[in-house]
Amino acid sequence: MKIKRIIIVFILFFTAGLTLQAQEQTTEQQLSEFNLVSYGERGKKLWEISGKSADILSDIVKLTQITASVYGAEETVNLNADEGSFDRGQNKIHLEKNVVITTTKGAKLVTDSLDWDRKTEIVSTKDTVNLERQNMIAAGQGAEAQPNLKKFSLQKDVEVQIKAEEENSPKNDTLGRKIFITCDGPLEVDYEKNLAVFKNKVAVDDGTMQLYSDVMDVYFNPAKDEKSKGMAGIDKIVAKGNVKIVRGENTSYSQEATYLAKDKKIILTGKPKLVIYSTEGLNASP
Repeated sequence: MKIKRIIIVFILFFTAGLTLQAQEQTTEQQLSEFNLVSYGERGKKLWEISGKSADILSDIVKLTQITASVYGAEETVNLNADEGSFDRGQNKIHLEKNVVITTTKGAKLVTDSLDWDRKTEIVSTKDTVNLERQNMIAAGQGAEAQPNLKKFSLQKDVEVQIKAEEENSPKNDTLGRKIFITCDGPLEVDYEKNLAVFKNKVAVDDGTMQLYSDVMDVYFNPAKDEKSKGMAGIDKIVAKGNVKIVRGENTSYSQEATYLAKDKKIILTGKPKLVIYSTEGLNASP
C-alpha cells in the first residue's frame, strides 16, 4: 500500500469516524508525520493532534512527539507529550513523558502521564501534578480536571501557595504576602465559582498565624481583568471542624472560624475558647 493511500485512509478515519481496515496483512504500518483534525458544526475546528510519527495497530494508534490543541469559545488549550496512544474504540488519548497542558489564559499543568477522555472532556492522572493558574500554585498526587483547568481536583498530599492580594500593595509587587496551605486531600477548585475546598487535616500558614481544621473553604474575589475570568485575592476563608488558630503564643479553639480578608477579622463560632499568654502579673496591687 502506498504511503499516500495510508494517509488518506488515516485522515478519513479520524475526521469522519470510519473504521480503518488495511488491505495488506501486516501487523504494523507507520507514518512519518500526521495531523488529525476534528470539525464541528459549520466547519468549526474543535481539536487537532499532530506529531512526528504514528504506528497504526488494530485498535490502538501509537503516537510520539505529540502536540494537541482544543479550541474553546473563550480560550485554547494546548497539550504536549513525548509519547502516547489513541484508543479509537474508547475515544481516549493516553499521554506519557513530559506531559504539559497550557492555556491561552496562563494556566499550566505538568505531570508524568495523563489520560484524556474525549467523550467526557476530562483529563486525569494518578501521578504527581504541579498546577499553576493565576495567583495559585498547587501540587498533589493524582488529579482530575477539565482540559481548560477551570475546574480541577487534587486527590492527596496537597500543597498550595496562594498570593494574597493586598488592597494597598503596588501593582508591580511581584512578591506580595503568600499563604501556604496543605491537606491530606482532596482539594477541589472551581474557578467559575471562585471557590477552593480543602479537606482532611487542613493546615494554613500566612506568616502571622497558623490555622488548622478538618475542612476549609476559600472564597476568592473575581479577577479585576475581565478577560481572565478567574480568581484574584482572597475574599474570605471558612474553616470547619476542630478549628485551631495560633497567633504567637495565643491560641483559639472553635468548631468554625471565618476570616474576612478585607476587614482582617476572624469570627469564631461553635463553643469558642481563647488561651491567651501574658507576661504581666495577674495579681492586683494592694
